[in-house]
Amino acid sequence: QVQLVASGGGSVQAGGSLRLSCAANGYMYRRYCMGWFRQAPGKEREGVAAIYPGGGSTYYADSVKGRFTISQDNAKNTLYLQMNSLKPEDTAMYYCAVDSGACGGSYCAPTTTSCAWGQGTQVTVSS
Repeated sequence: QVQLVASGGGSVQAGGSLRLSCAANGYMYRRYCMGWFRQAPGKEREGVAAIYPGGGSTYYADSVKGRFTISQDNAKNTLYLQMNSLKPEDTAMYYCAVDSGACGGSYCAPTTTSCAWGQGTQVTVSS
């Protein structure tokens, strides 16, 4: 069973910053695409950022490029998402997730069955 524990969400004003953290088993980073997706009420989930297996490459959705940064600390088995210049449209539940079948733009796509996630953390950005 996948155990992914996300934390760090909260409420901020537009332009503010938050850093999300996710604790995961270390082997996941070597084998699978790891990252974050978000889901707002009434909307499909959207892959926000991901790190390819081994950590060599990253992916960002166009909506967050230049504002969000994904990183991992192998010593702590922790995945991070630094979110800067937050906008109201970033408001959503954010989930740390592993995709065993895809990465990049297909990471945790709405129709995929290879995505597994843990408890999410709410991010609310007010204007």
